[in-house]
Amino acid sequence: MNHTYVIIMAGGVGTRFWPFSRTSYPKQFHDVLGTGRTLLQQTADRFDGVCPSENIFIVTSALYKDLCQQQLPQLTDDQILCEPIARNTAPCIAYACYKIAQQDPEANIVVAPADHIIIKEEEFKRTIQSALDATKEQDILVTLGIQPSRPDTGYGYIQYIPESEKTIKKVKTFTEKPHLELAQQFVESGEFVWNAGIFVWNVQSIIKAFEAYLPEIAEIFAEGTGKYYTSHEKAFIDRAYSLTSSVSIDNGVMEKAKNVYVVLSDFGWSDLGTWKSLYEVSDKNDDLNVIDGHIMLYDTKNCIIKTPKDRLVVVNGLDGYIVAEYDNVLMICRKEEEQKVKNFVADAKERGAEFV
Repeated sequence: MNHTYVIIMAGGVGTRFWPFSRTSYPKQFHDVLGTGRTLLQQTADRFDGVCPSENIFIVTSALYKDLCQQQLPQLTDDQILCEPIARNTAPCIAYACYKIAQQDPEANIVVAPADHIIIKEEEFKRTIQSALDATKEQDILVTLGIQPSRPDTGYGYIQYIPESEKTIKKVKTFTEKPHLELAQQFVESGEFVWNAGIFVWNVQSIIKAFEAYLPEIAEIFAEGTGKYYTSHEKAFIDRAYSLTSSVSIDNGVMEKAKNVYVVLSDFGWSDLGTWKSLYEVSDKNDDLNVIDGHIMLYDTKNCIIKTPKDRLVVVNGLDGYIVAEYDNVLMICRKEEEQKVKNFVADAKERGAEFV
C-alpha cells in the first residue's frame, strides 16, 4: 500500500487577481500561464510519481465541486472535499487529515495550495521526497522555505537555526508579511526564507499538533471518524464547519509547535497571488510587456495586458500598467498600486454581484 497522500487546497477566491479571478470562477480554475492546463491541473500533475492519483484529495468550496470534477475527472467524489463555508486553512487541513487517517493511520501527507507556480518540477519532487522521508520516521512538522531573491513584503518569512549541515533545519520563528525595512534585514541576515505554504507531515503528528494547539478543531473533526467515506459525511461536515472558528494553520499550529522544521528549497517558486507576481514569472517581449490576447501595442512598456482573444485591444503610451479584462469588467491600474485591487473589488461589490 502506498502511504503518501497529497491534499490540494483549492477553495480561495483570489481577490487580488480580479477581474480575472471571480467568486464564480477563481484563478485556480483558469489557465493563467497559457500552458493549456489550469493552475489546479498543473498542481495535480506536479505530484505524478509522488503518489497515485487515488491518494490525491482536493479541499474546495461546495461552489466549485463541478469545476474540480471537470478539470480532474480522474478523481472520485470521495477525493473532492467540499467546505460549506470558508474557514481558512486549519479547518480545511483538519478535515482532509482526519478523513485520510480513518482510511490509513500510517499516511504521510503533503499539503499544497492550488495556485502556485513551480518552474523546476524535478527539483520540486526531489525536495518533497526528502521531506516525506523525514516525516515518515519522525514526529515533526515540515514546511518548505524558499531562498528569498528580494525583500518582498507580500510573503511570510521563516527564521531557521543555521548551524546544522542538513537540508532540513529547525525553525526558530515565523513572521507574517513584514514591512520593507524588516524584510531587508531578514534577507541580509541569511537566516530567513520565504514561507511557501507547502507542508509535509505524517497524519499522527498533525493530529497530535491539532490536539495540543487547536483542541476545539481536533475535537470537532475527530467526531467524524466513522462518518467519513459514508453518506453521513456531508451532514457531519456541514455541522462541523458551523462550529469551527476561522484560523490559519500557520497561526494555529506552526507558530506554536516546537517540532517544526524547514527544508531549504529552490525550485522556481511563486505563489502567483497578484498581477505583479504573474508579470514577474511570465515571458516578456523586447519592451518588457507581458501580453495575452489580441493586442496591438504602441509606445508601451513594462505592462501586463490580459484580455479576451475575441476582442482587439489597442494600447498606446502606457508604462508600468496592468490592463485586464474578463467577463464584462475592464481594469486599468498602475502595477505599483496593485494593492488597490482589493478596494476595487469592495466597491464593485456595492455595484452588484455580477462584477465580483
